[in-house]
Amino acid sequence: MPTGRFAPSPTGEMHLGNLRTALLAWLQARSVGGRVILRFEDLDTGRVRQPAYQSTRDDLHWLGLDWDAEYRQSERLDLYAAALEKLDTYPCACTRSEIQASIQASVGAPHGPEAVYPGTCSDLKNRNPDRLAALRWHVPDERICVSDHWTGETLCQNLKSEVGDFVLRRGDGVYAYHLAVVVDDFEMGITDVLRGADLWTAAPRQAALQQALGYPTPAYWHVPLMQDFRGERLAKRGGAPSVRALREGGADPAVLRAELAGSLYGKTGERTSLDELLEHFSQNS
Repeated sequence: MPTGRFAPSPTGEMHLGNLRTALLAWLQARSVGGRVILRFEDLDTGRVRQPAYQSTRDDLHWLGLDWDAEYRQSERLDLYAAALEKLDTYPCACTRSEIQASIQASVGAPHGPEAVYPGTCSDLKNRNPDRLAALRWHVPDERICVSDHWTGETLCQNLKSEVGDFVLRRGDGVYAYHLAVVVDDFEMGITDVLRGADLWTAAPRQAALQQALGYPTPAYWHVPLMQDFRGERLAKRGGAPSVRALREGGADPAVLRAELAGSLYGKTGERTSLDELLEHFSQNS
């Protein structure tokens, strides 16, 4: 069965950008008769705020959204450990400054839009047993391509030359985002991943992990990010207004639904029902 998901991090109150992603993910899944999963991505426990779990649920319900199952990544650590055992990894105890120095010293630096890990710790001689070590994955030296169903674009990367071996478990034992979401999407039967465009460049990394673990690659939908009056992406740390404040301040969710969807489709209305949005989504996606 088609299955989508909304995967917030419970590090604070949701802002409108989070809520729009949740709405669009819900519309994408429900428009094809699919299931919706709510998954709290709470592996970094030091940043988690306990009230955020219920606040997120309240915000989603207020907008009219529902879901068929709910999970917390913090309760799924055994699954990530089992997947990690199947991958070719090596310990890396280098500090960020040491890695940055290696990048600057490597031939042709800088290499592209993001810094490429130069393999500093892949050599046994460079490993420091006295430090906590992260685990990096020996990425495949091949071209990985992923298509986007929202934009119609295709992104191809050679991970070895354009990204480098990336971390799957941090030195403090926290599993990395890329590993956890790949395992969860497979285990939860996710067929469609709708998320913000800021994660578009992560897609080839996740597709490579899926291939290595024998998982299918879901359909990806990367939607434009909402921006503030400065033209910058909405973010909690940037002071974006919370959905809770709007909810408790008496805002009309039917009007907000119209504004959130209309910001992408270029058509807003005074009030919009979910049924109307489902029909519009089906016709335009």
